[in-house]
Amino acid sequence: MEKLQVLSNDEIELIHSASLDLLSSVGIKIDAKDTREILKENGAETDNSTNFVKFPEDLVKEQLKKVPNSFKVFGSDGSFNFEINTNSMIFATIGTPVKIYDPLRASGVRKTILEDTIKQIRIVDALENISCSNLDVWPNDISYTAIHAHCIYQWAKNTKKPYGMGCIGRLASQDMMNMVSILVGGEDELINRPRLIGYFSPTSPLHFPQLMTNGFEVFAKYKQPTIIPPEALAGSSAPVTLAGLLTQTNAEIIGGAILSQIYNPGAPIFYGTVSHITDMRSGNSAMGSVETGLITAGIAQMARFYNIPSRGPGLVTDSKLLDLQNGFERFQTLLLAAQAGINYITCAGTYEATLVEALELLVIDDELAGMVKRAVEGIKVNEETIGLDTIKKVATSDKPGVNFLVEKHTRKYMKQELYMPIHKLSNRDRRTTWRKKGSKDIIESAKEKVDQILSQFAPKTLSSDIELTLQNYIKKVEERSLDDYMKAEGMRSGTVSLPGTDIKIN
Repeated sequence: MEKLQVLSNDEIELIHSASLDLLSSVGIKIDAKDTREILKENGAETDNSTNFVKFPEDLVKEQLKKVPNSFKVFGSDGSFNFEINTNSMIFATIGTPVKIYDPLRASGVRKTILEDTIKQIRIVDALENISCSNLDVWPNDISYTAIHAHCIYQWAKNTKKPYGMGCIGRLASQDMMNMVSILVGGEDELINRPRLIGYFSPTSPLHFPQLMTNGFEVFAKYKQPTIIPPEALAGSSAPVTLAGLLTQTNAEIIGGAILSQIYNPGAPIFYGTVSHITDMRSGNSAMGSVETGLITAGIAQMARFYNIPSRGPGLVTDSKLLDLQNGFERFQTLLLAAQAGINYITCAGTYEATLVEALELLVIDDELAGMVKRAVEGIKVNEETIGLDTIKKVATSDKPGVNFLVEKHTRKYMKQELYMPIHKLSNRDRRTTWRKKGSKDIIESAKEKVDQILSQFAPKTLSSDIELTLQNYIKKVEERSLDDYMKAEGMRSGTVSLPGTDIKIN
């Protein structure tokens, strides 16, 4: 099936050329002095009075050649893996929920805790089409400076699939690498068979925060695939025109790609986006807008232009409820991302602009991903699939009740042609049968599936040595103060916003 294209070849070249102009004439503001210095050593032009770094065209072309176009990611014990390349279509979570769906609360939501994080990891482990979970569900009952350590431990105990973590500073990122190295048997194993997917968030327009570049350097050193996803909003943090937004974010992504290769040639990255629009009537972001899908489609084309695997959002919505708006927005953003050829489609299980989690949505999204995979496969037409002889046989039969259900052709092709949802959440019964089964809506059916998965889940048992070592490491992390954290990052005390989230630490 042909991919959705929103840009012509000439338009791609125009965006590329304008991005090179931005990088060479304006550059990117980079807070970290050591990052500016390493870029200068490799041919960039730095201005320490403004912290902007300019990237000459020759430097851009030279470094882009080093970016790999495929890589594999493994689960904690190595038994599960998937390959990311410029033709793959993998589905995953990613978001920053600090609240979770709770219909018993008057507001419909409550703050997330570590127990919710564990449940989310376990649900993803059981799903057919969602291949990776991330530090999506932020546990409010854990100290910010220790969240990463607790989540690495819970990932090790509760899933066979890979895990995603933000590049939230040098210290925390190194903790992640140390803990995973303990788990998998050493740094070489971690580097050769990556377990983590990183998240390096530029701040639009044209800004790389110090916390992010600090962590990005560690992820690149250990060759853990890292997403570079600007979250620019058309009309506020980027031009209101989608062409302008694509140009600006393309420059940001290319700048991140160059940085990754200077940190460590061959370090794998995703050419990414979480960009969407500003609602011009309210000033709020509009993540579930149709323009989000158009931006994502443009990103898919730009990524193929550079021969870099792409990451984009699907299953995103601005709805505050599990309602019809939630459904149509999440499906249209998912379908556009898939049709455009995004290689790593994220945000399963989230709503309200990815700030709220619903475990029920995780299993629903697993079915939606299966439907979309079937849709983009298209229709296979040949003499066998046409089944001309079968049509003639059934059409001319004089036996009563003869139809295609009993034919060999049906038995041979039914599982290939017809998507059969594993969770059976899409109710296809007649009304009388549906009523006899309790007249359940899809959220009720999804809740039953969630409860079934969790009740049957058995956590992995780690060896006593690894268990003790990881627990001791978590204690060491918990003993640090926020001042320790800030000093390690070369930052002053105060309020720090995590890029791409509504999370602030004091």
